[in-house]
Amino acid sequence: MALCSVISNLVLLHVLLLICFSTKEAFGVSKVYLSREVKAEQEADRVYGLPGQPEVKFNQYSGYVTVNETHGRALFYWFFEAANKPQEKPLLLWLNGGPGCSSIGYGEAEELGPFFPQDSFEPKLKLNPYSWNKAANLLFLESPFGVGFSYTNTSSDMSELGDTIAAKDAHTFLINWFRRFPQFRSHKFYISGESYAGHYVPQLSELIFDNNRNASNKDYINFKGFMIGNALMDDETDQKGMIDYAWDHAVISDALYHNITTTCNFSNPTSECNAELNKYFSVYSIIDMYSLYTPRCFSNSSETVTPAIKGVTPQSFSKFGMRLGKPAGYDPCASDHTYDYLNRPEVQKALHANVTKIPYPWSHCSDNVSNFWNVAPQSTLPVIKKLIAGGLRVWVYSGDTDGRIPVTSTRYTLKKLGLKIVEDWTPWYTSRQVGGWTVEYDGLTFVTIRGAGHQVPTFAPKQALQLIRHFLVDKKLPQHPI
Repeated sequence: MALCSVISNLVLLHVLLLICFSTKEAFGVSKVYLSREVKAEQEADRVYGLPGQPEVKFNQYSGYVTVNETHGRALFYWFFEAANKPQEKPLLLWLNGGPGCSSIGYGEAEELGPFFPQDSFEPKLKLNPYSWNKAANLLFLESPFGVGFSYTNTSSDMSELGDTIAAKDAHTFLINWFRRFPQFRSHKFYISGESYAGHYVPQLSELIFDNNRNASNKDYINFKGFMIGNALMDDETDQKGMIDYAWDHAVISDALYHNITTTCNFSNPTSECNAELNKYFSVYSIIDMYSLYTPRCFSNSSETVTPAIKGVTPQSFSKFGMRLGKPAGYDPCASDHTYDYLNRPEVQKALHANVTKIPYPWSHCSDNVSNFWNVAPQSTLPVIKKLIAGGLRVWVYSGDTDGRIPVTSTRYTLKKLGLKIVEDWTPWYTSRQVGGWTVEYDGLTFVTIRGAGHQVPTFAPKQALQLIRHFLVDKKLPQHPI
């Protein structure tokens, strides 16, 4: 009987161990057995501390994921586990736009990441109290190749740059990243981004959505939805809204507004239209197009300054060379500090970055990428409509002091979707103050953020954290003072 009792206990222990290491537990917490090889890969990417970094309790990882072995293409990432209970939090991928701008330089270091560089003379990081890793496990990706630390060893790849290859490589990155970090595979997965991410995010979402239709796919991603801000979605309405917004906000004269609106067909621009638009863009050489009411930075930066906007349909929707002003209490020269910090050899070593010794300095945005960009649809609305119909959660938000892809453009663009309005223009609140307004469509939520520029988390960090928290749990923003 004693032997039977021992065997019974061993069987029970074996069952309990199987339950403990199952990928989906009854409480929704992911626990996955990690092989020795996977543990070694994660350990190689582990960041134990950065120069000038304050002490934190969450884990962080950074490094490269190869997306094309033959061509030697690899994308650089920086991942932060959630500040609290990461095993229970969703996983969020953040993408900045451009095309050609760094999600680390802007997203992590100046918007929603845990660490903000503070000084150009010594390595110093400030902990962001409104970091989005308070709400989710947070993954930043420098995409496509040629952006930031991401690279290709095949020069002919540059001629292929465009939306298609960016989406395919980002999808391959995710598949390979989940193989490196399988403990996050069962977590709910979301994507967010801004500006040209109005192309990046829906197109990557579509690839994931289509790939997930194969239920037996071992690379299934638990994808639930996406949220994009001040997003380029439709060339025609983005351009029209940009001009209307500028006139309505006293940026251009009545005469110039009349000339543009009477000569320009934004579906088919002419040389006469371009001449008038050049007069329009010249205004933004003296004020910040991306945040109308905040000061610009005047400093001697080592980062090259070049015009960001060219022609009627600008190739680049970045702020490269157009310094981002910040409201009182923020440093309008933050981009200078970021540039200097990420180009420090000791910082790159700690991040496992620039391992191939790229023959150019890290920069916020790449002229090479934006100038070579050659594949981009005029509208991503058909993709967005498909994904809404597929049941994904879709939120669109807009900082209302952005002149580049203003709230006016987004309102025109969303109207094109033809969705039924469930609840119209309703205020939402941060504490006792109005944070902005919402429109609930059938399948999509639109949110404005009052007083925020193009990079909403920079200008309205508290409201932005409130926004992402409500998006992730699919909960309406508060409609009454808190």
